[in-house]
Amino acid sequence: MKKRAIFFLVIFIFTAILIRFVSFVGEKPKVVVVLKDLNSQYFEIVKAGAENGFRDFSLDGSVIAPISGTVEEQAKMLENVLKENPDVLIISPTYSTPIIPILDRFVEQNIPVLLLDTDDPWKSKTAYIGTDNFELGRKAGILLATELQPGDKVAMIGGENPVISGRRIKGAKISLETVGIKIATVKTDLSELSNDPIPIKEATEEILRDHPDVKGIMAVNDTIAVHVLKTLKEHDLIIPVTGADGIIEMVESIEEGTLPSSVVQNPYDMGYLSVETALKVTNGETVEKHIDSGVDFIFKQNATQRLDFTRDLLR
Repeated sequence: MKKRAIFFLVIFIFTAILIRFVSFVGEKPKVVVVLKDLNSQYFEIVKAGAENGFRDFSLDGSVIAPISGTVEEQAKMLENVLKENPDVLIISPTYSTPIIPILDRFVEQNIPVLLLDTDDPWKSKTAYIGTDNFELGRKAGILLATELQPGDKVAMIGGENPVISGRRIKGAKISLETVGIKIATVKTDLSELSNDPIPIKEATEEILRDHPDVKGIMAVNDTIAVHVLKTLKEHDLIIPVTGADGIIEMVESIEEGTLPSSVVQNPYDMGYLSVETALKVTNGETVEKHIDSGVDFIFKQNATQRLDFTRDLLR
């Protein structure tokens, strides 16, 4: 009788250990992605890439963003995520100054933080996944120069963010000035996050009024570029404009022949690569500090292929 009781006790303990082991093995790492917003097509594509990554790598993941797109709302959102204690945080910070102190608290709780889309010199980041903004600007400058002649003038329109607009403009300037293209003016008083067409229209019309001999315009993102194109059309002007993001309306302009070409980031790859990197981090692997998601050229020849890919993602 005693032996039988010991036998059942051993079976019970073994079963309990087995259930605990299976439960542990089956637990998926939890990854939270916090974007700047989900009101723009660009970040919808980033989200699609991240969600496909969750499925492919079997992660417990979610993508969230402030409804209003404000830094205050993003900060509150991060406070709530911190209470959830995820295994990895992926964040595209709206503005660094108020957000970095909150990210420090994630690191204090041993939660690795990956920066997505927007880099920052913050030393505690595990990695940055996104575009090399200087390289994007350099390629935009090269592309714009192929449509112009030495001595022609171009204008540049962007925002105040030195990491995004600043580096893109710097890269473009170097490429353009190297081949003798002159920079007529640089306007960096627009918000990178604003979808309001009025200030973009006003900035474009100011450029046309003050520099009527401008032969091309470099915009630091597609939101700006699309509204620049619309303003040019109102003035019956056709000049090359480069953007950066590969949103549908911009690529359609290339497919239709309104624009000859543009450079584009790869927001889908950013989302996907960030999740793949999060998996490596949870497995204890060492990852590169900067994971470049690349910059592509879009011409009429490959515009349709890019459009089909993007439309499928957003269905």
